[in-house]
Amino acid sequence: MDRQLLLSKLKTIVASYSHDKDALEYLSETTDFTKDLKINSANLVDVVLDVEEEFDIEIDNLSMERMLNISAAIEIIESKLKEK
Repeated sequence: MDRQLLLSKLKTIVASYSHDKDALEYLSETTDFTKDLKINSANLVDVVLDVEEEFDIEIDNLSMERMLNISAAIEIIESKLKEK
């Protein structure tokens, strides 16, 4: 799965949790979940759960702690998809 498709799917997932719709419109790999999109830690867990469901993967706690921005999320998703 290419990075652009992953970015598009992530944008759809985070849309309902983002409190900054302008930042969501300009979502890129450098976008930070908490600083840019204003997603709180409780909703960040929901994002992870939605990512697991969307891609049929399991994200361990260590990976979850690293998933702070779009780029890290894409790298983790790609890694977990390769493990399948």
